[in-house]
Amino acid sequence: MKKDKAVVIESPSTNEAEEEQGDAAESNPPARRFSTRNASSKYDFVKVKVWLGDNADHYYVLSRFLLSRMLTVTKIPNHVAIKIALELKKLLVDNSLLDVSQSDLEANLFKLMERRGFGQEYINRYKMITRFHHLRVPLVILVCGTACVGKSTIATQLAQRLNLPNVLQTDMVYELLRTSTDAPLASSPVWGRDFSSPEELITEFCRECRIVRKGLAGDLKKAMKDGKPIIIEGIHLDPSIYLMDEENKLPPSSPANQAGPKSLKVEEHKELQQKSNCNVGDSSQSDRKDFCSEDMNSEQSSESNKLTAALKSLDIVNRASENTGETVKDSGADQNPSHRSEKCGAQPIIVPIVLRMAEFDHKALLEEWVATRTCSEKYPTQDKDKLISNLKTIQDYLCSFTSQGLTVVNISATTFPQTLDWLHNHLLQCIEQGTAQVSRGTNEHLAKD
Repeated sequence: MKKDKAVVIESPSTNEAEEEQGDAAESNPPARRFSTRNASSKYDFVKVKVWLGDNADHYYVLSRFLLSRMLTVTKIPNHVAIKIALELKKLLVDNSLLDVSQSDLEANLFKLMERRGFGQEYINRYKMITRFHHLRVPLVILVCGTACVGKSTIATQLAQRLNLPNVLQTDMVYELLRTSTDAPLASSPVWGRDFSSPEELITEFCRECRIVRKGLAGDLKKAMKDGKPIIIEGIHLDPSIYLMDEENKLPPSSPANQAGPKSLKVEEHKELQQKSNCNVGDSSQSDRKDFCSEDMNSEQSSESNKLTAALKSLDIVNRASENTGETVKDSGADQNPSHRSEKCGAQPIIVPIVLRMAEFDHKALLEEWVATRTCSEKYPTQDKDKLISNLKTIQDYLCSFTSQGLTVVNISATTFPQTLDWLHNHLLQCIEQGTAQVSRGTNEHLAKD
């Protein structure tokens, strides 16, 4: 392709674009009116090639749908993102620009964004997200929490907002490991069993979390290798395993504090029970059986240190050391980032988030959940208080890592949209800082060469 001069052309009036969008919407049956992917336009039948590189030797075909999803990541409302993408396609086709460079495409896109009132702040976000995907920086978002705090709902909403295709549920991994491998996992959840003390409950909870982490090893390894983002949600997520993992530490500059809007409880119990469409990944079953052959003794001392730091906030350290028969040591030595192993790929961005609900609201939802027929068959009514107490102990443990880079977000139905917006901003900041760190490392490496 012969490289043309940069072309920035005048866009059609907003009214014309909106009329075209209206015509496209009216041409679809009412049942499909809200499906943005099915809202077709005559411009979708014309291919526009976007050429990449200084020599324009590679190209991709412009997708209006994918462009609108990219714009949504920058926090442009979905319906406006669809209109901007349509206006851009219309602009190029009407001016017979069926071969355009990436820089020309972006110049026209940014002009349309500014016409819609989305200026430099949104343009910078778009450039940052483009750079993030170009560098193939691995992103792992952990949505932790106990039962009935809206983990699946939050994970699904964040995946939609950030255009992330993969959402893994630890409940599914747990069941897969329990039914198809020799994993030492019980059929009843850990919070539904009898324990003599809170530390015994936490010790068993951490043990199961380590097993689930090994079951996720194949998916995480693939995400790290391919530089793809992934969201993992579920109760079997122990933040200490990920925060203190020498190969997968949070970047020191990542914003991770106890923050967010005052709270967000989910409106109805049914919404909390929503299940996201998740992609368990391409890892083979043999990857999930690796934990059976590993020696757990080598992990006990370090895991004891990690567990002790968290148990201090629960005031059960002394009893924990007596039950486990292990000496409690200071875990500060484990937090030295200088021992991080060198990786050939980009440093991953790992963002752990714990969802927490006000005690009164959470207890009401838990009681409703326990009273359901499927749940009451597993747990007798008289054990309701025990279940709620066990879940409260686990929640206190999960929230005890704030000093080590964990974000605790309060959940309330009255502030659900604001909480989603805050999480969206928080994750964009983490992506921006992680991408900047990778860029600096790449530049320093090139300078040394």
